[in-house]
Amino acid sequence: MSEEARRPRLHLDRRRFFETSSAIAAAAAMPRILSIPRALAQAGSTMVVAAPATPQSLDCNFDVSLGTFEAIAALYDGLLGFNKIPDPNVPTALREDIAYHADKPGGVNMYGKLAESWELDPQGRWARFKLREGVKSNWGNELTAEDVKWTWDRAFALGALGAFYTKVSGLTKPEDVRVESKYVVSFNIDAPNPLLLKIHTNLYTPVYDSKKCKEVGGGDDPWARKFIENNSAGFGPYQLQQLVRGQQAVFKARSDYYAGKPAIDTVVFKEVPTSAARVQLLRGGAVDIAQYLQPLEIISLKGVPNVAVETVPASFMIWIELNAKMAPFDKVDVRRAMNYAFPQADVMKSVFQGLASPLDGCMPNIYPGYAGKLVDYSYNLDKAKELLARAGYGDGFKTSLAYNAGDPVQEPIAIIYQTSLRQIGVELELKKVPAGSFYNAVTERKQPMIFYVDSPWCPDPGYSLTLYFDSKSYVNYSNYSNPEVDGLLAQAASTADDEIRLEVTRKAQAIIMDEAPWTFVAYPNYTMARKANLKGWTYYTSNNIRFQDFSRA
Repeated sequence: MSEEARRPRLHLDRRRFFETSSAIAAAAAMPRILSIPRALAQAGSTMVVAAPATPQSLDCNFDVSLGTFEAIAALYDGLLGFNKIPDPNVPTALREDIAYHADKPGGVNMYGKLAESWELDPQGRWARFKLREGVKSNWGNELTAEDVKWTWDRAFALGALGAFYTKVSGLTKPEDVRVESKYVVSFNIDAPNPLLLKIHTNLYTPVYDSKKCKEVGGGDDPWARKFIENNSAGFGPYQLQQLVRGQQAVFKARSDYYAGKPAIDTVVFKEVPTSAARVQLLRGGAVDIAQYLQPLEIISLKGVPNVAVETVPASFMIWIELNAKMAPFDKVDVRRAMNYAFPQADVMKSVFQGLASPLDGCMPNIYPGYAGKLVDYSYNLDKAKELLARAGYGDGFKTSLAYNAGDPVQEPIAIIYQTSLRQIGVELELKKVPAGSFYNAVTERKQPMIFYVDSPWCPDPGYSLTLYFDSKSYVNYSNYSNPEVDGLLAQAASTADDEIRLEVTRKAQAIIMDEAPWTFVAYPNYTMARKANLKGWTYYTSNNIRFQDFSRA
């Protein structure tokens, strides 16, 4: 395997959200998707999803590309889940209850998935889980504590995304995860950690069927990397029937799923690269769900017969990385100036069409611990010029901004920004990067400025801030480094006292916002565009759908 292939695709290659919506591109995409047999598309127990991309890998330790995290949610289960509540603004939708609950263990309103029950040390130094008995994987092997242990041993052994999860949950070595009995497993840490329970609600902390993995991996591949990349060994509601990358993935509901067979028997997850084609397929009734559409396309679907469109606030964020290891962005005043020169209100109106809110923070504004608007970067070219002069760039400078050719909102944002920056002497070269290689361009950290779209999948301020701003985090693509911030995040990770955590994470947010490692763009909403007779949609902070939620009206 090449070095490039080994790189962990952490958060998130959903940057392949969209392609250009030109009529030519739409027409080119139509013949392949319309090859779906009419009977299959209309079958009551079949759901067809038009998506930008099929799963690139089924190994969630190394890949979160668009399509992959949809597959993980179908093929695997974790120990816990957030209880659901009605969305306050969309009565036909549910969402996870991610609020802090002081009267519940860990402050989390959870239900058991693979875990039947659990205990949490009052000091937050251990958590013990009693597993459901008789739960079978898609290979027929029973769930035991050994499977949980093997799963976390794999995370320690392979690093990548697993290393992030072990770190943020306070685990330092494989021995911290202990098999207490056949159906009881415990997690034990040296210092209190607020994520000891919450981490197990995360989509990317599933449990593997270790018996199957050991069987197929053998001595040559003890962690079954080759197998898991293309197959599943999990305890989730679906099993993989077909995966043809670039075309489609087909999932079949498991009749032996411990929570009951899902209502939708077959899911056809079809790759339709252009959003315009996805819209037309939904309009024509050929698909049940059209994912990741442009704002104007979303608006165009409202009022279309037999189509339902629901938009809710989400954990999505879009920003521009300002590479702190490259001049001139190694100077804080330059980064501040780039924010004062960003016409955010114009972008909200002309690009997002009211389907987003201004990114005025460095973590999702729907999460507990979000500190609010700590720094006012309202559009102010005079202030931007003043800061550039103070940084020694009174005459401006030349730089470049890389954007994803597969995301239709990035190019118009870049053009608006380019025009604005020209007024303060900054000449911005725009670099269109193909969707297939854009994530690699982000992870290489060689661009002075590059767009990024992401969401931290755990609704916690310490998790969110550590992901993007800890100097040692893989996902710190702006190369931001501040020892004080590192110390505050370490403090937040080592106490279960919610008041202390909120205080230190607020301080961290204030420093980060002031030092501006990003150009802050938007909080895009999550939109579900689907056939009106498809019920059961829940918004998840992982910004994906769960096939098992849906049924026909």
